[in-house]
Amino acid sequence: MLVYLRLLKESFGFAMNALRNNKLRTLLSLLGVTIGIFSIIAVLAAVDSLDRKIKKDIGSLDNSTVFFFKYCFGPTDVPDWKVEQFPDVTYEEYKFLKNNLTDVESVCFQLYAGRETIKYESKTVSSIAVIPCTYEFSDIEKLDFKEGRFFSEQESNSGSNNVVIGHEIVESLFEGVSPLGKEVRLYGQRFKVVGTLKKVGDRMVSFGSNPDHTIYPTVNRIRGLFGDNNQSFTPIVIIKPSKGIDVENLKAQISYKIRNFRGVKSGDIDNFFINFLKGATDMIDETIGFMNMVGWIIAGFSLLVGGFGIANIMFVSVKERTHLIGIQKSLGAKNRFILFQFLFEAIILCLIGGIIGLLMVWIIALILTNVLDFEFVLSAGNITLGTGLAVIIGLISGILPAISASKLDPVEAIRTGM
Repeated sequence: MLVYLRLLKESFGFAMNALRNNKLRTLLSLLGVTIGIFSIIAVLAAVDSLDRKIKKDIGSLDNSTVFFFKYCFGPTDVPDWKVEQFPDVTYEEYKFLKNNLTDVESVCFQLYAGRETIKYESKTVSSIAVIPCTYEFSDIEKLDFKEGRFFSEQESNSGSNNVVIGHEIVESLFEGVSPLGKEVRLYGQRFKVVGTLKKVGDRMVSFGSNPDHTIYPTVNRIRGLFGDNNQSFTPIVIIKPSKGIDVENLKAQISYKIRNFRGVKSGDIDNFFINFLKGATDMIDETIGFMNMVGWIIAGFSLLVGGFGIANIMFVSVKERTHLIGIQKSLGAKNRFILFQFLFEAIILCLIGGIIGLLMVWIIALILTNVLDFEFVLSAGNITLGTGLAVIIGLISGILPAISASKLDPVEAIRTGM
């Protein structure tokens, strides 16, 4: 064991000598490894960070949640012009599904209403997401209340003017005063605040809206103001299945009942889409997998160039130290000792290049996290992967030079070096 530790120390010394004595040559050779490690780890870290953010954003919903509405989450064989001719989901269909579906925990009707301005006395907050919905919304999405409550079934059905508002709206309009019972103005109408939400930070829930910047009025109040045919709103029915049920059977059940309700003829295609949240997450996973593959391809070329550079350095090192190798062998050094000496040296050189690449990723991650509203994370797994790749490139690049050095004849080596 002590022999190998001494061998590692000597190899480290040789690697440092190579850096000192042949700075330009060594740095140019290490550049390929540095760029390769930087490329793959930067891509993986960016993709992992994006994946973590997306999963965190949609983490409030069950993966089997169903979205029944006019559009499809992913690619579809139905042409866009045909989709635009599909009828919108209606409140009556929501009630029909609620009363006739089995194996579901909750059914909610929601309008995607875009962004509006909300006022309280002289204060105004713009670009607030408006999510008109029925009372079941709070059962499907995990909303944490700071004060008050969500509106009740009776309030939802009667179209009361009650609303629930997010944390940032409270901070902007009320400045430390409890908003419960206060009236805010939306669409030129007065709405009474019955609940406020805890701060959730950088997370989205429904269709890209962050609860911190969202107001939730009763859907029937908004329907009463604008009717059911307003093109500014996109109606959606959200269905939360019971745990453990077959989601494909549920999809077939929804399709059968809605086709009958709408009178779709046998042989005609569905004029609606039944989207599963899992389908959206699967599509995201496929995209992330493709991005990872592209990252590996780009990094592979850099690592290949870097590997050849390290191999070249090691062959040159073998030639320059031929005399020394002959002396070591004449003093009893075994082939294995010489082999490991050059292998360790190649690995150390690659590790230096890899560490530089990892440091570059870490610095860029810190800068991007501070500049952008996005947490760029360099995980321990990616650091380990980068280090492991450097070791593997060192082994592959150094094996042939190390073998050639270990097989040198001591007499010929001493004579050649003289």
